[in-house]
Amino acid sequence: MTSMPVRLIYLSLFAVLIQIACSHTPKPPETRHDDVSDVLHGVKVDDHYRWLEDQNSPETRKWIDAQNAYTHSILDKWSGREAVSKRFTELRRVETIEAPVERGGRLFFRKRQPEQEQSVIYMSPVGSDAEGEVLVDPNPMSADHSTNAAIADVSKDGKILAYMLRLGGKDESEIHLMDVNARRELPDRLPAAVYFEVDFLPDGSGFYYATMINEGPDAGPRLRFHKLGTDVASDTDVFGKGYSKEDIVVGAPSEDGRHLVVQAMHGSSADKVEIWTQDLMKNGPIEQITKGIDARFFAFPGGNQLFLQTNWNAPHGRVLAMDFANPGREHWREVVPETEVPIDNIALAGGKLLVSYINNASSVVKVFQADGKPAGELKFPALGAVSSIQSRWENRNAFIGYSSFVIPYTVYRWESATGNQFEWARQKVPVDSSRFAVEQVWFPSKDGTKIPMFLVHKKGAKPENVPALLTGYGGFVISLTPDFSPDAIVWAEHGGVYAQVNLRGGGEFGEAWHRAGMLDKKQNVFDDFIAASEWLIANKYTDPSKLAILGGSNGGLLVGAALTQRPDLYRAVVCWHPLLDMLRYDQFMEAQFWVSEYGSAKDAEQFKWLNAYSPYQHVKSGVKYPAVLFMTGDGDTRVAPLHARKMAALLQANTASDRPILLRYELTAGHSGGRSVTQGISDATDMFSFLFEQLGVTG
Repeated sequence: MTSMPVRLIYLSLFAVLIQIACSHTPKPPETRHDDVSDVLHGVKVDDHYRWLEDQNSPETRKWIDAQNAYTHSILDKWSGREAVSKRFTELRRVETIEAPVERGGRLFFRKRQPEQEQSVIYMSPVGSDAEGEVLVDPNPMSADHSTNAAIADVSKDGKILAYMLRLGGKDESEIHLMDVNARRELPDRLPAAVYFEVDFLPDGSGFYYATMINEGPDAGPRLRFHKLGTDVASDTDVFGKGYSKEDIVVGAPSEDGRHLVVQAMHGSSADKVEIWTQDLMKNGPIEQITKGIDARFFAFPGGNQLFLQTNWNAPHGRVLAMDFANPGREHWREVVPETEVPIDNIALAGGKLLVSYINNASSVVKVFQADGKPAGELKFPALGAVSSIQSRWENRNAFIGYSSFVIPYTVYRWESATGNQFEWARQKVPVDSSRFAVEQVWFPSKDGTKIPMFLVHKKGAKPENVPALLTGYGGFVISLTPDFSPDAIVWAEHGGVYAQVNLRGGGEFGEAWHRAGMLDKKQNVFDDFIAASEWLIANKYTDPSKLAILGGSNGGLLVGAALTQRPDLYRAVVCWHPLLDMLRYDQFMEAQFWVSEYGSAKDAEQFKWLNAYSPYQHVKSGVKYPAVLFMTGDGDTRVAPLHARKMAALLQANTASDRPILLRYELTAGHSGGRSVTQGISDATDMFSFLFEQLGVTG
């Protein structure tokens, strides 16, 4: 046997070393590891990266800068990045419009031109098209276009506009007022805070607003009243004292101004809601009308009646009616009974009820007379999602926002008198919907429960062994319906399967479905998601080397649990503004609202549930974890960005794979929307550059 020449051996070894060096992921920045631990209910809990909870310390800021540099050194080099950015620009930099609010013969709505970064508030007369006149343009208000404007309320005569200004997606906003006829700002302004609702008196002389006191002995929700022309500092508390920071209180006058209706919601998923009313004409006491009932109620005043959407003795929901003059429970009437299909929401329009149902995770809207007699159904071009219904009891029109995965957002105008339905506005997006197939499949979860999932892919033969992107949510009674999705379109255009699964914990199948995925049942949500992953693999749509998962907020907790419980199933994970340290989550920002959904580690029994799945406590050294991209930033004042910081450090220190663990951290990235178009395109480009490179998808 002839030996290889020494020179060739050295050249071969050099080539191998070069190949290894080029393919090897560079090491992340060093992170200080502290010996910090707690003993909770007799259990020692390590927290080696607690120092990263201090967002403003110089060491944390230096660490964030190093992580961002590391992340972009990897994300920015993918060869297909420019093409992906171009396609997301085509899909996102289009004219957008929202369903309008009708007041005093005027329509108020938000619209954005393709070249603009933020939506602008417009006004036009009822009966006109969607052109309108500009009232509030937030685009010049900040150099980085991070200021967002949204309609809070409009007076009944359409002469006063209340709008929110929010910076960088923060939950906090300022409330501004405009004299619409004079096109000038009024001096009344509410300072930056968390506001849940603003509602004018019919005569426009003042408004109720719901807010939260975060500090001090009086911390908790408040319903307050502001009289126009007075000092905001002198605003009076109307309701809310005695409720905790876990509760939310909102209130609004009836359209005729005779009654105030207050809703006190316990926890953000509102599993228990108290309804209170006050006779404003008599300045009477505020009295509870749902006393002794632990159920969800949402109140809608219409004329001399109050309609109640509730799950009381009806897990799928029903609608009751009561007269303000006789509010006793013995006088309540059922006007829309419970059916097999859960009620999602109701709206009042022209003396009728529009009832939105979730039928197998898609929206259906039926019309009823005030006495409950059926009066028709709205029509849509395909299974899809109704994202909003703007209407009032006294108005003749309702405006409905609809879309589907590959059908862009469309606003319909519905006439209450005739039942006729017209297209009022449609977003023009460069996508050919006929090129795509949308199907719904069902699969068994770990305990045998049947779970539905939407699949989006190119039309034609069933995809086999292709890249798959799976997303879900599973919490807070939120229903994932098939909204228009640029992500789904780009993924399918690249030959992949985009999958959206309807997990327990959501509202797709009523309250029982929600309760099966909360508190001590939260593991069901993760089991459903893992079962969806296994189904995609077993049915040969994909395999673990081509399966990625994506989730944000509560969905960030979802993918965090999935990657720590079944790291073998996934090649890549995008974890957006997540909750991850479930033993400390309720100590930060607005998380007290979520204790009714998750529980708290302060309670010994609830600690057991949380400690069993909390992703941060379940990272193990030596495990080959998937590639992970965490996305968060300072602007998130809802879910503390410390979760992503700590988890990124922990995974970087413990993973045994060479797949990158990245933290993309922005100074103005928030949780509450309002990001500029450029920021949104940048988000999508970074996310898909990461996913496509990890899954071997070419640009």
